[in-house]
Amino acid sequence: MKIWKRARQVVEKSKEKPSPPSHQKEPAPVSLDSLKKDLTDIDDAVFKEYQTKDGLVTVIYLSSLIEPVLLHKIIILPLVNDKGEVMNSFDAIDGWNKQKLLMAIVNGDTVIFNHKKQQYLLAHTFSPPERSITSSENEATVLGPQDSFTESLKANLSLIKRRVHQTGLKSKDYTIGQETNTKISIMYIEHLVNDENLKRIKERIQQLDFTGYVDIVILKQLLEDNPYSPFPQYGATSRPDAAVNSLLDGRIVVAMENSQTVMICPSSFLEMFNSPEDYYNRWTTATLLRILRFAGFFITIMLTPTYISALSYHPGILPFELLIMTMESRSRVPFPPVIEVLFIELIIEVLKEAGSRMPSKVGQTIGIVGGIVIGTAAVQAGIVSNTLIVLVAVSALLSFLMPSYLMSNASRFVRYIFILAAGLFGLLGQMLALAWLLNHLLNLTSLGTPYMTPVIPRSWSDMFDSVIRFPLTYVQKRTGMSRAKREKKPTK
Repeated sequence: MKIWKRARQVVEKSKEKPSPPSHQKEPAPVSLDSLKKDLTDIDDAVFKEYQTKDGLVTVIYLSSLIEPVLLHKIIILPLVNDKGEVMNSFDAIDGWNKQKLLMAIVNGDTVIFNHKKQQYLLAHTFSPPERSITSSENEATVLGPQDSFTESLKANLSLIKRRVHQTGLKSKDYTIGQETNTKISIMYIEHLVNDENLKRIKERIQQLDFTGYVDIVILKQLLEDNPYSPFPQYGATSRPDAAVNSLLDGRIVVAMENSQTVMICPSSFLEMFNSPEDYYNRWTTATLLRILRFAGFFITIMLTPTYISALSYHPGILPFELLIMTMESRSRVPFPPVIEVLFIELIIEVLKEAGSRMPSKVGQTIGIVGGIVIGTAAVQAGIVSNTLIVLVAVSALLSFLMPSYLMSNASRFVRYIFILAAGLFGLLGQMLALAWLLNHLLNLTSLGTPYMTPVIPRSWSDMFDSVIRFPLTYVQKRTGMSRAKREKKPTK
């Protein structure tokens, strides 16, 4: 009987018409007190009230990110003097989204709250102090343009777009970094860029999960195909002309706020030995310099290891007179050649690192005087030989021939692998290390493209601009590394 009554009550309730929903008030916008609470302990956060024609308004901004003269000219004076419908000139912003309001403020924009209309407005006033455009210190050249990128993303985009005047040049902005919210821009020429390369770099950027970025070098390491390799797989430059040449070749350029270098992808091993000045010099001079850089890379990784192999395992590979002279210089050295080489190589690294960390004038003095004093004292004390001092000095100089600083660091790291291999197995160890190096380079890729292009796979048109730079009349086709489109789009 009780079950029957309960079932009947349920049926009767289901037949009743639902009461109309009560009128819900629209949610109120974020209060100023809530914003002040979130901006607590930020001493440069400013909340100022002004009486205007449209009623009381509160202006919110961070004083460290805005030029006071600009703020006073475009916001304060028009508001106070009621010149026209100034409130209509600002952009409306969603007042219910607190996170969006806070991000606008910390990004350097000015937020205006109209008390009468309960409305938030946004004015773009980001104008932090910026460094002036100067010449590049890391990629200095005698010929060609002398301007270089700065730490301002807006200025860097301007330096590129002032050289390429067409609508095909695209720039797509992203915000990355969980804590820093750093702004980057991907630049490419739409009718030239390879769609597969563009899709791959966008997917990698969207999949990033990193706390913060202080320079684009960190982004490069996170986007590389093989992060365990000592070789840089993407190009980097601080020169606008080099970036534009890459765009015209169908490459992708990534610029970052607060970074004075841009990333170029994809890039190849041979391109790490090219300098922007190569295209401003005559082809004969450019070819000579490229051969010196390319040969210098292999000499710097093989010179001191060959010294170890010759003295430890294969003295017959040296001429008799040179062998006698070398053995005489080592007559007082109590260590085996591999220990001797490692000792002096580490001393050179210490001098280099100490000199780079000190003030410029002191660093130069430490590098020169320290090298002379330590080298002379080491030879007189019988720790190292005269011959090795010369070989290590030449090897250190050759490692700095590469225009890419990251490639220079890679050559010094690889040299230690060859030194250890030579100390263990002599010339056989050197050949095994060389085989490993070539195998590693042939297996590397840059944005999915073989790192050893144009050697593997071979593209004959690319050979005109590789180790030997032919006259510019031959260097007209886009490289196989970029896999650019073959579209011919009118740009005038």
